[in-house]
Order: sequence, then structure tokens, then C-alpha cells
Amino acid sequence: MSTYTARFRVWRGDAGGGDLADYDVEVNDGEVVLDIIHRLQATQANDLAVRWNCKAGKCGSCSAEINGRPRLMCMTRMSVFDRGETVTVTPLRAFPVVRDLVTDVSFNYAKAREIPSFVPPEGVAAGEYRMAQVDVERSQEFRKCIECFLCQDTCHVVRDHEENKGAFAGPRFLMRVAELDMHPLDAAAAGGGPTRAESAQDDHGLGYCNITKCCTEVCPEHIHITDNALIPLKERAVDRKYDPLVWLGSKIRRRGQ
Repeated sequence: MSTYTARFRVWRGDAGGGDLADYDVEVNDGEVVLDIIHRLQATQANDLAVRWNCKAGKCGSCSAEINGRPRLMCMTRMSVFDRGETVTVTPLRAFPVVRDLVTDVSFNYAKAREIPSFVPPEGVAAGEYRMAQVDVERSQEFRKCIECFLCQDTCHVVRDHEENKGAFAGPRFLMRVAELDMHPLDAAAAGGGPTRAESAQDDHGLGYCNITKCCTEVCPEHIHITDNALIPLKERAVDRKYDPLVWLGSKIRRRGQ
């Protein structure tokens, strides 16, 4: 096993402010950034705060920005960096710092609570739901989300415009709306209320998204958030609002209910 010494710059501080601190730390073959952060805690910075849990890329806890790119520390191998390169680790920029690499991501849980859950069809008992396999497969991709919130962090609508946070759910939760909108058994609009696509536009800020695909680029589960969720959701929202035939058909159906 080969060993070398790497230069790390790690943000240290709290909500009141902070700065980058330099460390020289040992690196072994096969290690990931989280291994190095743990070694720093053990040898040089015992009070370094970092959030982590599974170290297997499935809990989403160890999100950070590594050399300016939102990543999971446990899934970022040291081998992707040149040995002479300084590796800079900072907290997620879109959310308030608690301390060091730990941020307050409660914004995301508040947005999750704003999205109405699945509405079962009337007259169909639990256990009687039936779906075609193709419909299952359409939404299965979105179920892979581990809620690391890297997509939320890199979305410039959230990241660069604090004033948008009240009106914009962000890609993770617009993807959730898209999943429900694709669900053939969801009956959210059965009583004449808005469809999921209409709600995404009117209640969750879908119009703020300008499909730069930055959310897709940082997703550790390789979910095609933009192409498979956000763009189709935008298309359905626009059809509902501006296509005269779709609009007329929806009015006729509602009058007949």
C-alpha cells in the first residue's frame, strides 16, 4: 500500500463566521475524502464537526462541497485528485452553517411537508391498487433519491437567491411532484382541484427552474432529474394552462363530475 501526504483546506467556523484552515494529512490507497476528514478529527482537529452515517453513499448525510463541487464525501475517491493538488472541503453553500462542515438543511424538510401526499382513488381499497409495469418503472428512478440535497444546493435558484426560497421547492421536491403526477392511481385532482402539474407551477415555483441540468450533474444516484422529471412536468403544466384543447377538455370533465 502506498502512502502520501495531501494538503487539505477545510472550512472551520460557525454561523458567526469562519475561514479555511490548512492541514497536511496522510492518504492511503483506496481512501475517500471522508476517510481523510475522519483522520483529521483523530489526529489534528478533534473538534471538527461533520455529519455522516453509512459511509456507503446511501444515507446522504456527508454532503459537502469539494473543490467547489457539491459531492458526497464518502463517494469521492482521493484518486480523482492529483497528489500535489490542494483539496478544499467546505459546507453546502445554499444552507446556513451550524458548525464547520455541518449545515442546517431544515429548509428541505419544510418543503417536503408542503407537498400533499399520494391520494388514493375513491372506491379502491388498500391492497387493490393495480399498475402496469411500465408505470412502475417510470417513477422507480425517482425513488432512488437518498435526499443528500446536493441538487438543492447546486440549483442556482436556491443557491444564489435567498429571496426565492419561500416560493421555490427545488429540484428534489419538484421531482416528487412529477412522480405523483405520473402515478396513474393518484387522484389529487379528482374532486376538481388542481392537477399535480398545475400545483407545481402555482404552488411550488416550477416556473423558476430554467433547466440548466446542474441538479442532474451532481446527483450521486444518477437520476435524470431534469430530462425525466422537470421538463415533462413543465410540458404538462404548460399544456394545462395554454393548450386550448387540453384546457377545454379539463373544463368539460370537471363539469361532468
